[in-house]
Amino acid sequence: MKRYLVFLNLLGLCLLSTAWCAPLQLHVAVNGNDSWSGRMATAQDNDGPLASLEGARQAIRSLKQAGAFPEGGIEVLVHAGLYSMDAPFALTEEDSGTAQAPIVYQAAPGEKVRLLGGVVVSDFKAVEDPSVLARMDEAAHGNVMTADLKALGFTEFGSPKGGGVELFFDEKPMTLSRWPNTDFVRIVDIVEKDGHEIHGQKGSKTGRFIYKGTRPERWVNEEDVWLHGYWFWDWSEERQQVVSIDTEHSQISLSKPYHHYGYRKDQWYYAYNLLPELDTPGEWYLDRDAGMLYFWPPEKEGAHTTIVSRLNTMITLNSVSHVHLKGFSMEGVRGDAVLVSKGADTKIIGCTIFNTGGYAVKVNEGKRHGVIGCDIYQTGCGGITMAGGNRTTLEPAGHYAENNHIHHYARIARVYHPGVRITGVGNRIEHNLIHNAPHMAIGFTGNDHLIALNEIHSVCYESNDAGAIYTGRNWTMRGNMLRNNYLHHINGFEGGGCVGIYLDDMFSSADMIGNVFYKVTRAAFIGGGRDCTIANNIFVDCNPALHVDARAMGWAHGHADQWIKEATEKGTLSGIAYNKPPYSTRYPQLVNILDDGPKAPKGNTIARNIFWGGEWDGVRKEARKYLKFKKNFINKDPHFVDEAHQDFRLKDDSPVYKKGFQPIPIEKIGLYNSPQRASWPVQHTVRPMH
Repeated sequence: MKRYLVFLNLLGLCLLSTAWCAPLQLHVAVNGNDSWSGRMATAQDNDGPLASLEGARQAIRSLKQAGAFPEGGIEVLVHAGLYSMDAPFALTEEDSGTAQAPIVYQAAPGEKVRLLGGVVVSDFKAVEDPSVLARMDEAAHGNVMTADLKALGFTEFGSPKGGGVELFFDEKPMTLSRWPNTDFVRIVDIVEKDGHEIHGQKGSKTGRFIYKGTRPERWVNEEDVWLHGYWFWDWSEERQQVVSIDTEHSQISLSKPYHHYGYRKDQWYYAYNLLPELDTPGEWYLDRDAGMLYFWPPEKEGAHTTIVSRLNTMITLNSVSHVHLKGFSMEGVRGDAVLVSKGADTKIIGCTIFNTGGYAVKVNEGKRHGVIGCDIYQTGCGGITMAGGNRTTLEPAGHYAENNHIHHYARIARVYHPGVRITGVGNRIEHNLIHNAPHMAIGFTGNDHLIALNEIHSVCYESNDAGAIYTGRNWTMRGNMLRNNYLHHINGFEGGGCVGIYLDDMFSSADMIGNVFYKVTRAAFIGGGRDCTIANNIFVDCNPALHVDARAMGWAHGHADQWIKEATEKGTLSGIAYNKPPYSTRYPQLVNILDDGPKAPKGNTIARNIFWGGEWDGVRKEARKYLKFKKNFINKDPHFVDEAHQDFRLKDDSPVYKKGFQPIPIEKIGLYNSPQRASWPVQHTVRPMH
């Protein structure tokens, strides 16, 4: 009787407040049936779990249509197994929950649920075609296997330039046949010396260059040869198709359109998509006309899984609100795994997203979408992009990427595809661990963003003049805060140098406060911008720690000239009414910028920073007179807790406190509630994936 009265009391509370209502549970299982109710986890009496996410979606729609949507929301519990998807799982506005009654699609607790956007390939055979064997390297004979992808239902394969099929073996991406197998070779010289020059660097607009050695002789009869190179600048790569190979003159000609910046002697590249270069375990090649896959598996004995990507994306949420995706493993798509557009308050929580050809998650527009606690790696492009907020009204979007571990990304598109990118207004990146990437860790543009408590290391390892955290080229993108981040072991390609936090080409009004930099070249960088603050940071073994220049008064004046002309003629800067509300009230420094030497790096303050080891001052002479230096602690022992083990917390007797230095919450930087935080700091490793 007492238990019954307790039930009635709880029921009454449930009726009064949905916060007390347990969500309705629906079950999905690999042995389920979409004609069943989904109310039971196991089959019995001709009922049981549903078979697919689509089945659960339809069941929820039916509840809504019947007016029976539960006040506590719905949990769709997906049970362990491999779910091969024939089409993206698409949710639209009608599939939304509410703030009080969200809809959660999640892996059942303690169970591994794999959502697969590819096809398992198991019917491999030995290569017997004499014409194919004649093209292959002798080392590959007897080791390379073949499979017919058309027989598996493939109808198109995409381009080797990117976005096409990929091959994965035991959850690892395999290498499309290439030479050299690792690293790069250099351009010996350009052929068309047409006077092309950028910032004093001479090159050619024409994609013809001289190569060294005889290796390209093996490629002459191949029909679809591609090169992937950093053709002019160390931060701009591109994949280009070969038109012809002149073995007599050791020349390679590339297809049009040529690379935007042109070509330059000593820049680096490699060749790929070549059957003759399938010469080592882990490489593969696809004959796109015949649909025949050739693969040298890393291991032949034992049980292994080989997957070829097929779907372009896995999950789409269009104008959806209050829906959560939780605990799934997503893999094997050619493009982006999850696409979120418009809507509000969707969350991607605790998912493992890997082996994609594009990004893990892309968010476009909407409000307060979040990616939380996910493991993201081995993506073809970056990790997470989030765009939202109104730059005209400065209305924030409130998107956030928090507590994600993002690493070994940008396998295909190597530059300008960061671990996390935010654009727009009022978004944040917090508590993430980002590492091992050829270029950026974080990119941002827009206003009023927060980038805080992230750990970043071992990025920019294949590029120079690149920023671990990067933005650039706008006077009106203001109010951004970069606070309490830890950046370490960031030095550029072949030690050529890169940048920690890079405010490029007059980017203004960004504050770098309370960050820790260890072994970073050009750790804090202001590229001619205004109204920035570099304060209360720790720099250890950085070369240099600080860089400020006045580029708008010199070689980069063209950008500033255009902005000044626009402001004079149209009353706007980059399309923004900079001297009217809300900009004039939010950013008062903008109002009279044209009357205050706009090209000069004015308003920048460098205060209360600790510098220990390395080189402190990389400030350019022409910029120095505009800067405010206050109470910096230079080349005096700051009394770290344990410098030898990279513990840069300060002892209680540190003399920097007398200069007004505020403690940095180093112990809170990076991931939380994660095995990655078992000990601090995480040691850096670099394992390039070309």
